[in-house]
Amino acid sequence: MSKNQSFRFSVAPMMDWTDRHCRAFHRVLSRRALLYTEMVTANAVIFGDRERLLGFSPAEHTLAVQLGGSDPAALAKAAAICAEWGYDEINLNVGCPSDRVQGGNFGACLMRDPALVAACVAAMKAAVALPVTVKCRIGVDEQDPEIALDALADGVLAAGADALIVHARKAWLEGLSPKENRDIPPLDYDRVHRLKARLPGVPVSLNGGIATLEAATAQLAHVDGVMLGRAAYQQPELLLRVDSLFFREQDPHADAFAAVVAFEPYVAAHLATGGRLHDITRHMLGLFTGRPGARAYRRHLATEGVKPEAGLDVLRAAVDEVRRAEERRALVA
Repeated sequence: MSKNQSFRFSVAPMMDWTDRHCRAFHRVLSRRALLYTEMVTANAVIFGDRERLLGFSPAEHTLAVQLGGSDPAALAKAAAICAEWGYDEINLNVGCPSDRVQGGNFGACLMRDPALVAACVAAMKAAVALPVTVKCRIGVDEQDPEIALDALADGVLAAGADALIVHARKAWLEGLSPKENRDIPPLDYDRVHRLKARLPGVPVSLNGGIATLEAATAQLAHVDGVMLGRAAYQQPELLLRVDSLFFREQDPHADAFAAVVAFEPYVAAHLATGGRLHDITRHMLGLFTGRPGARAYRRHLATEGVKPEAGLDVLRAAVDEVRRAEERRALVA
């Protein structure tokens, strides 16, 4: 863990969500959380538009790229490209249950072939000097999680994997949609705890169903790190306490209002290059969840922020909805 203390708290890679604008926003909220890209396939990295797929702001560090694939040679080549782009970690996706991913023979279906996953890890480790990590499930379909998770973990660790991130649910590739796979299979944190107890020298992070920072910190009694996904995205204000709770450092901003002000230069720079406000603010809709005025804030961004001419004034007006609502509540109290 000394090599990368950011592993203590990370925001999960989430398709269509953790793009570069989302990550830039999250970095304003926490200096120390480890951030992940959306999953990008090895072939897309090799043959696609790399600036669109891999581009990021230097301020996003510490930043990991998540790769999808099952061809060791292609993954090695993609990992080398990502290293050249300046990422801090290469992560292999062995957990996504979508039909498209299964069709490409990667993601969670690779839990059935730990030897192939190990070969992929070995190829990437030979290609880069960066940490190579694996994000997996505890098993798929009818697999016994006691056997499946140990087989996957032992194989990739023997191949040189530097850390494991375990989504503490099975993935049911037959019968459940990707969305259902995030909720319906029961959580089994104890299985991940047993894995960590068996591998005391291996960094193990737990993912799945963690909704609060208090629940996350409780998990650190059993594992080395915690990864939050939907909770961090849908209620990003909770990230404002990550640095103090997990790293004993001063939090970057006193509150969400100050965080938005600090984020304005990034928004302005994006607008100046022809970008649209909605590219960014779609990731900010949950910022004031639970506060007075939060609904008006979301409504303003949803109606005004999508307009082609929307600028910083729209974001400021949305934030003012919350500010005024809180002032009215304080007067009544």
